[in-house]
Amino acid sequence: MALLKVKFNQKKRVKLAQGLWLMNWFSVFAGILVFSMGLFLKIELRKRSEVMDNSESHFVPNSLILMGILSCAFNGSAGKICYDSLDPAKFAKWKPLLKPYLALCCVFNMLIFFVALICFLMRGSLDSTLAQGLKNGMKFYRDTDTPGRCFMKKTIDMLQIEFKCCGNNGYKDWFEIQWISNRYLDFSSKEVKDRIKSNVDGRYLVDGVPFSCCNPSSPRPCIQYQVTNNSAHYSYDYQTEELNLWRRGCREALLNYYSGMMSSMGAVILLVWLFEMSVMIGLRLLHTSLESIANPEDPECESEGWVLENSLKDTFKSALENLKKLGKFNQVEAGAEGAEGEEGGKTPAITTVS
Repeated sequence: MALLKVKFNQKKRVKLAQGLWLMNWFSVFAGILVFSMGLFLKIELRKRSEVMDNSESHFVPNSLILMGILSCAFNGSAGKICYDSLDPAKFAKWKPLLKPYLALCCVFNMLIFFVALICFLMRGSLDSTLAQGLKNGMKFYRDTDTPGRCFMKKTIDMLQIEFKCCGNNGYKDWFEIQWISNRYLDFSSKEVKDRIKSNVDGRYLVDGVPFSCCNPSSPRPCIQYQVTNNSAHYSYDYQTEELNLWRRGCREALLNYYSGMMSSMGAVILLVWLFEMSVMIGLRLLHTSLESIANPEDPECESEGWVLENSLKDTFKSALENLKKLGKFNQVEAGAEGAEGEEGGKTPAITTVS
C-alpha cells in the first residue's frame, strides 16, 4: 500500500504545481535569510577571534552560508520544474531527472536538519574555545609593545565594557596574572621588588583589576586596586559588600551571547527544514501524479500521486534487502579475485625422467 496516496484531476494538479511554484520562491527567500544569518554570525565571531582558541566555532556560520546557497539553487530549480509541469512538452525533459533530483533533495534536507541540531549542540565546544582563548588573551594584556599583541589590551577592555564582565570566570582571574606592563613598574621601589621576589615565576601580581572591570552604575568610586584589602578603603569588606566591579566572567557572558544567537538561528533553521520537507513532499506528489496518468494524450484524466510506492515498513525492508544483496555481490567479487590470484600464483610441477 502506497504511503500518502492522493487522487488528482487536472485542476488539482495545476493547483499543486502553482502552489509549489510559489512555495519554492518563498524557500529561495528563506535560503537568502539562512545565508544572511550565517554571514552575520561569521562577522560576529571574527570580531572576537582573538579571544577564541580555534576556528571550530566557524563551522556553524560556514554551514549556514553553504545551506543558504544550496537552498537558493535547489528551490530555484524546483520552481522551474513546477512551472514547466503545466506544459507537458516542457515537463518531458525533466522526467528522467526528477528521481535523482528528489534524492538530492532528501540529502539536502538531512543536512539542514543536521545543521539545526549543531546550532543547539555547539555550546560545549564554544565553552572550551572561549575559556582557553580568554585565558591566553588575558596573558597578553600587558604586551602593549609586542608586535602582534599590542591590540590585545584594547580588545579585552572593549570586551569587558561591552559585555559588562570581568576576567575569564570572574574578577579574581586578574589576580593570577601580571597584567601591568614592566615599562610602568619602578624596579627601584621596594614594594615592586618584594612582590616580584615573592612570586616563583618572577611576576608582578596584585589584587587589582583593569579599569574596564569597573561598574559605572555603582554609587561608590571604583575600587580596582587592593580589592581584597579591607583596611585600604573606608567602610569596606570585600567578602560581604557588593563590589563595584562586574561580577560575571567574560566566558559566561560571551557563551550566553553566542549560544543564544545560535539557538535562535537553530529554531529558524528547523522552521526552514519543515518548510523544505513540505515542498519536497509536494514535489514528489506532483511527480508521481504526472507519471501515473493513464492516457498522456488526455491531460484531464485522473491520476494518483504518492510519497512512497509501498508502505514505510515495506520500503525499509526492501532497502535492507538491496543492501544485503550488494554486500553479497561484493563478497563474491572479492572471492573470485582471490581465487584468480591463487591460481595465478601456482607454478606447474616439472617431472624429470632420467
